[in-house]
Formats: sequence, C-alpha cells, structure tokens
Amino acid sequence: MAIKSLIINPGSTSTKIAVFEDENMLFDKTLRHTNEEIAQFDSIIAQKGFRKDIIIDFLNEQNFDIKSLNVIVGRGGLVKPVSGGTYIVNDALAHDLEIGVQGQHASNLGGLLAREIGDEIGVDAYIVDPVAVDEMEPIARISGNEAIERTAISHPLNQKAMARRYAKEIGKRYDELDLIVVHMGGGVSCGAHHNGRIVDVFNALDGDGAFSPERAGGLPVGPLVKLCFSGKYTEAEVRKMLVGEGGLNSYLKCNDMMKCQQMVKDGDKKAALVIDAFIYQISKNIGAMAAVLKGHVDQIILTGGIAHDKQVTESITERVGFIAPVTIYAGEDELLALAQGALRVMNKEEEAKIYS
Repeated sequence: MAIKSLIINPGSTSTKIAVFEDENMLFDKTLRHTNEEIAQFDSIIAQKGFRKDIIIDFLNEQNFDIKSLNVIVGRGGLVKPVSGGTYIVNDALAHDLEIGVQGQHASNLGGLLAREIGDEIGVDAYIVDPVAVDEMEPIARISGNEAIERTAISHPLNQKAMARRYAKEIGKRYDELDLIVVHMGGGVSCGAHHNGRIVDVFNALDGDGAFSPERAGGLPVGPLVKLCFSGKYTEAEVRKMLVGEGGLNSYLKCNDMMKCQQMVKDGDKKAALVIDAFIYQISKNIGAMAAVLKGHVDQIILTGGIAHDKQVTESITERVGFIAPVTIYAGEDELLALAQGALRVMNKEEEAKIYS
C-alpha cells in the first residue's frame, strides 16, 4: 500500500508544504507570509498556531482529506548535535525545538507542526537529517585553541540525499562509499562522507570554509579580532558582516550568483575576480576533504542552487577533477528528501532514531 505523507518545511517568511504518495509528489505549495504577519509575533515559536492554520486551510482548499495521511514530516531544526537519520518527534525533541537548544530558527517549527498535526490525526511525526547533524570525528573537533571546539552546522539533508542518490544510481550503498559533497546555495558546506557519516565538514554558518553569496566563511583571525575591538562596530553588526552581508554580498552588494555573473558579462573585472575566488576557495575545501579521506574518494558531488551555473561547476571540476570524478546534481529537493527519510523508516529499511 502506498504511503501518503505531508511534508512541512518552514522558512523565515514562508512555509513550503507538499503531499507525497511514496516518492511521487501529488501537489506542493509555498505559503508566503508578509512581514506584517510575522511581525505580530514576539518569537518564532509563537508563530506555530498561525502557520498551522494556514497549512490546514490550504489542504482544505485542495479538498484533501488530512486523515488519509500515514505520516507527517517536518524540517529538522537546531536541536542538540545528533547523528544523521530520521527521528520520531518525541517529547524530548519537541521540547528542545521549542526552547531552541542551539538557537531559534524557523526550521525549529517543522517538527513541532508535524507533531501537532500528527497527534490530531493519530499518525507519527518525524524530522530528517536536521541542520544540527554532527558526525565529526574527535580529531576533526580540535581547533587549535582548547577554548574553542569545531562543530558541524551544514546542509546534511541535501548532502546526504544527494549522496544516497548517487549510491543508488551506481548500484551501491551510501555507507560503502567515500564521497565529498559540496552544497552551494546561500550558504556553502563541503563535507567528507565516509561509511555513511559526514566525518568532517566546514561549518556553513559560523565562520569556516569557503565564503558564499552572503556568508564570509573562514576569515584571517588577527584582522577579525582587531575589527571586533576597534570600537567601530557592535557585536550584532559584526555578526551581520559574517552572515548576511558577507561573501559576494560584501564585495559586490549582490547575493544572487546569476546577477553576479551578469556583472561579469557586462565587463565588471572585480566581479570576475570575486567569483573566481569563490571557485578557488571551494576547490581548496574539496582538496582538504580529500586529505581527510586519505585520498580515497569515489566521487565528488556538487549540489545546491549554484550548481545550475555551468561556469562555476566546470571551473571547480577543472581544479579538482584529478582527485575523483565529479557529478553535478543541481538544485536541492528538500521536500522529496524529507519524504524519503520517512519512507525508509516506514518501509523498514532503517529504524527511526530516538532523540534524548
């Protein structure tokens, strides 16, 4: 019997939903929220009832019987560091999503909305490969100063989905391959996948690895310290320089790769240099992850929205193709990845993990 799932992926100003029958999408919708609607709430968690009502109203408009669902899946949020997998939304997980144990983010609402709707119709709720997935080896956590530990905040949902896709296409299991997967979107993360685990990854949010369209990535520490203590900037302003106004945005006042590439076509030499540096830094990250895997790399996978840009992917391939063949999976299908995570559990291909 086909398994019908409702997928919920909340963002800061939208809630993406979809209904799947097994891996076939029946319909989807991006429910957008105005700044005025969001501003009426004093916290992200306070938006839960508002977003739930919009989801239910839309499903009713589609004449969809919500009681026909077998499972609800939400985008995983900033929970405690966990290993990858599909987690049932139990009381402990719901509690940590609500308090924002690693911070408040719209994705925290995914599991909470899934749990509430699931409880009402009597089906289980899950999250899949949340952003807090941290499978790094102990050696990878050493930073160079005992007061600071390297941690993983990346794009495990898309990275692992694309790794599994590649494994399936070549007739192997994800856990028997050594892969380097690079997600290139608003943020960039480059991870080493060994035996089905992301054993090392450049932190995509908090000052590590290559810069991205709007994040600064790893910066020279000395000048950063001077900037922080210069008296010119508040902590909030510095953080915005690192995330939001960093990367391409800092140099070109543009966080859209397609628009930045148009600047190059229009003869902007600075734009050409900065995009080349973006490619250069990602290629360096891939080389570092090849060293993590001791040179045994079955495949390099480039994914995310920027992977649609052939000039970027071809230039990266030119630099790193000597390490391993490169596969391009442009874009990211997070809704399908979430549905697949629940399906693996419900079809008994893997066991649901218990958060504690």
